Formats: sequence, structure tokens, C-alpha cells
Amino acid sequence: MEKGWDYTLQWKEELALLKSIIDKAGLDVAIKWGIEVYTINGRNVVACHGFKNHFALWFYNGVFLEDREKKLVTAEGGNTKALRQWRFTSKEEIDEKLILAYIWEAVKNEQEGRTWKPESSGELVIPELLAEAFANNEGLEDAFAQLTSYKQKEYAEHIASAKREATALTRLQKAIPQILKGKGLYDKYK
Repeated sequence: MEKGWDYTLQWKEELALLKSIIDKAGLDVAIKWGIEVYTINGRNVVACHGFKNHFALWFYNGVFLEDREKKLVTAEGGNTKALRQWRFTSKEEIDEKLILAYIWEAVKNEQEGRTWKPESSGELVIPELLAEAFANNEGLEDAFAQLTSYKQKEYAEHIASAKREATALTRLQKAIPQILKGKGLYDKYK
């Protein structure tokens, strides 16, 4: 499939069924990151979306779900801490009663205030490419210093995590205008 393909179209009927099930839980709907997110008291509970090879429910604090039926996986190759996905490859796999049980457990966890607290990831390490950019771009280091430590870490880790130097350079070039505007790496999605 071509780049930029909207996988929600591929799974349109299946996602409509999941949404109809989620609606039965009586949650509020908010648009976040360009998708519908189901919330309670402003706290994210669950969402659904289509991907290339599957469609999924994801639970924002899924780490707290008991998952007796072993339906949940850690998304993004294990990099996520709290988020859990329930992946499907066909409409026949959708079990309304079981899905609602998971959603109601997630709602209960939110109502009890169970939330994943990120661990401190230690000291900020500025990648060499970013340090060079500070020296070569007037005002960049000052703009970077004005960002919150969380946003600084996002940029530093995003650039440093590139496997190839070309990718790191591309990431840096895209980051510079955002940093100069005082924006975080993911602010455009909020």
C-alpha cells in the first residue's frame, strides 16, 4: 500500500463495530492526536484504530488491567510503559462481552486514580549533532534552554535514537525550526 494510506478505510466495518461496543460503556469522546479517544473525567481510557496488518483497541493505562484472557500486547516493540493493545485481524475475533469487561475494568482503574508514573530517565545527554547545531545556529541553544526539560529530552532522544547518521541529520533539520518556535517535538499533534 502506498505511503500515507489511511488504514482506517481498510478496517472501516471492523472499527465501526468496535466503536459501537465502546459507546455502550458511556464514555465521553474527545479528539486527540487526530483520533477519537474515549475518556472519563478527562482521562484517556481507550481508543481504536486501523493499522496495516491489524486493527486494535488500546488502553492508555492497560498496564493495570488483569488481562486474564491474555489479549493485550505491549505496543511499539515493548517501548511503551503503560499502553496496551488488543489486536484483531478479522471481525470474527471481536467478542463484545469480553471487550466491555476490559473497558469497564479500565474505567474502574481510572476512577480509582491508577496511573502510570514515568520514571526519571536521568540526566539530559545532548547528542553531538545537536551540540554542533547549537554552535552553528544563533539562538538555537537559547531557544532549546527555554523548553521544558521533558521537551528537551524528547528532542535529544529523538535525534540520538536514529540508527543512521542521515536519519539523525534529517531529524535535526526538522527539529530546528520547531525548537526556535519554542515548540516540543510532538506539539503539532496536540
